[in-house]
Amino acid sequence: MNRPIVRHAPIVPGVPHLLHGGDYNPDQWRASKETTWKEDMRLARLAGINTLSVGIFAWAALEPEEGRYEFGWLDEILDLMAENDLTAVLATPTGARPGWMSRAYPEVLRVNRDRTKNRHGGRHNHCLTSPVYREKTTAVNTALAERYQDHPALGVWHLSNEYGGECHCDLCQERFRAYLQTRFSSLDELNESWWTAFWAKTYGDWSHIESPSEHGHGEQDIHGLQLEWMRFTTEQFVDFYEHETAPLKAITPDVPRTTNLMGTYPGIDYYRLAQALDVVSWDSYPEWTGTGKDVAKGARASFLHDLTRSLKGKPFMLMESSPSATNWRPVAKLHRPGVHLLQSLQAVAHGSDTVQYFQFRKGRGGSEKFHGAVVDHEGTERTRVFQDVAEVGARLAELDGVVGTDTPADVAVVYDWHLRWALEDQKGMLQGRTDYEGAVVAHYRAFWEQGVPTDVIDSSLIARPGYLDRYKVLVAPMLYMLRPGVAEAIDAFVRRGGTFVATYATGYVDEHDRTFLGGFPGPLRETLGIWAEEIDALYPEDRNSIEWDGASYEAVELCELIHAETAETLGAYGSDFYAGRPALTVNRRGEGRAYFVAARTGDDFLAEFYGRVVAESGAERALDADLPAGVTAQVRTDGTTDFVFLLNFNPAAASVETGGGTVELAPFGTAVVERARA
Repeated sequence: MNRPIVRHAPIVPGVPHLLHGGDYNPDQWRASKETTWKEDMRLARLAGINTLSVGIFAWAALEPEEGRYEFGWLDEILDLMAENDLTAVLATPTGARPGWMSRAYPEVLRVNRDRTKNRHGGRHNHCLTSPVYREKTTAVNTALAERYQDHPALGVWHLSNEYGGECHCDLCQERFRAYLQTRFSSLDELNESWWTAFWAKTYGDWSHIESPSEHGHGEQDIHGLQLEWMRFTTEQFVDFYEHETAPLKAITPDVPRTTNLMGTYPGIDYYRLAQALDVVSWDSYPEWTGTGKDVAKGARASFLHDLTRSLKGKPFMLMESSPSATNWRPVAKLHRPGVHLLQSLQAVAHGSDTVQYFQFRKGRGGSEKFHGAVVDHEGTERTRVFQDVAEVGARLAELDGVVGTDTPADVAVVYDWHLRWALEDQKGMLQGRTDYEGAVVAHYRAFWEQGVPTDVIDSSLIARPGYLDRYKVLVAPMLYMLRPGVAEAIDAFVRRGGTFVATYATGYVDEHDRTFLGGFPGPLRETLGIWAEEIDALYPEDRNSIEWDGASYEAVELCELIHAETAETLGAYGSDFYAGRPALTVNRRGEGRAYFVAARTGDDFLAEFYGRVVAESGAERALDADLPAGVTAQVRTDGTTDFVFLLNFNPAAASVETGGGTVELAPFGTAVVERARA
């Protein structure tokens, strides 16, 4: 690993503490503010809370009539927060517009994929292209920035809330066509790139192009159309974010700006959106069960934290999590003892410098009135959940040394939104069961179980000159799409001594979703030293196996039939007409190795395989010890001191040998061990 250790500045300048708090909706409590607001300040201090997010979805309270602002209530809240040493994550209210706007300006309402127009209601129900909506957004955001630019409580700007959805109105159609003309030099190039001769879809004029719809050109006809529509939608959100943040940036240039993301939400390429953010934030809601199933759920939650951190390569914000039941889950299960502290320290272990909740105080009405909260309807500090939150607050207060620390990783796993869009559109392999995300998480989990710190990166980063020099191991499950420069960068990485792991369904299409000719895995054929001739999709009850090193490992769902060209065969299929054919290969190229796993396997194979890859590559582990099943170790460092987080996702106790002694972990228990960095 060649990347130097970096100590990052605190997210809020002058606040060198881990931020602890949550979404607060004081505008819902204005009728009882004389008692409720002051009591909220007392309860926040008691819980070790030092930040609150305010103003989210508050447009109707801030601008009840067009052009008439009411900031008095927000003045009072921010003053109270400043008096109580609470940092404000101040939101722009644009996630849900007021009713007067929908009635006066119907153009702001979104049009759905089926070309029906939404009515007023819900949230994120606005057209991102609408000049009126953009004008009103600029006005309210400017008013907020001008009023609170010097307020001592202001710490972070929170733009809107959970961007998502898409609009298919006439304004967006015109903007889409303009976008396409920046992507393609001519209509002929577009037709060739999208292979529109299929089913007579060739376009004769730019005006003939429409966004995907069930009632016309759809993604099932032209995959390139759907792919570019998703890219366009991402650019819409990037452009809208930059429009929305412009007055904040001009008036408060030193206040960081963010918008909260949603893990692997499929509608936006978060790697692209993150380029516009000062700091990345996200909302995490694992479905904890209180059973042994939480090991797998913990691995996925860790993957999402690592992905979020990797978007900008520095500490992020856990903007939302639930301190107890998540009411919109099909089963709103309570957190078992220890789980709230576990999920909170898990976020910090993977690079978060905040632990924040939805919500601080439960509301009395609406669809989230039974969602977990720091303060229950009962209204005091006597609840079990409040005590759990106070425990987190106390632990975080002891970890000032972690603020801004780095999370170095020798391993990178690829997760790519563009690839996912293309892979989920393709008609073949497993209809509806391709499960790209699940495949990536399975490979990631094998490193997580060993306590090997891991970045989760976009394939476009690979093509940046020198980017891969920081890693020893690169893993790219189902690298179906190869964008420009990616294959060449991977080959150079291997030649320099890196270890590359690819799997079935690699190197099928280019950035326009056109198949490569001349044999899969396309431009990676020489790097991997194999030719993938066919891929066999298995029924749910079907099983094959990979026979490797004297053991048999189950193969399921997808088995690719490959020829070893320059690669060495390490393992072979155990049954069916392709029994004995290569299923696991390695190609020694230059100073490095390129492995190919031809089938989807169980966790047992991945654990054994990646255990050998880690040992062979010398990838650094957070703790030089064998970890009990269900326990992971993660590390943050300032270059001098390591903070090793030990996290037990089991409902049973576990022991970990640290080299300096034995650490006993309770069921769902945690520990943070400090050591001098070697």
